[in-house]
Amino acid sequence: MTEMRTRDADKLHRALAKGGDEVLLTVSRETAEWMAQLVDAKVSGHDVMLTNSLGEVTPTQAGQLLGMSRPQVRKLMNDGKLDFRKVGTHHRITVASIRAFLEAERKRSAPVLAELARLQNDAGLEE
Repeated sequence: MTEMRTRDADKLHRALAKGGDEVLLTVSRETAEWMAQLVDAKVSGHDVMLTNSLGEVTPTQAGQLLGMSRPQVRKLMNDGKLDFRKVGTHHRITVASIRAFLEAERKRSAPVLAELARLQNDAGLEE
């Protein structure tokens, strides 16, 4: 798949280099689906941040990714729930740590949400 992505990236860069307001090119379905997700996110008003899994972000950026404030992120860091390192006086949080935290939170909250849904159904409050 890497070869296909490399080929798609080369095509895209060549097409953009031609200038103009529109770009016409053919890319693989995988690349087109990925690009559609990016465009959908921007259209929905979401911020888009690209990084590799080894990437690092600031506590403010982590807060944006997690949907919480920087002080809440700092608390997660202090509690050992997010891996980070210091670069001088600045903190850097790994993207892998953010992903792991989100997955753990999904697993932790799933039974609670299922119970809430059951209670709503029992009470006749389902939508």
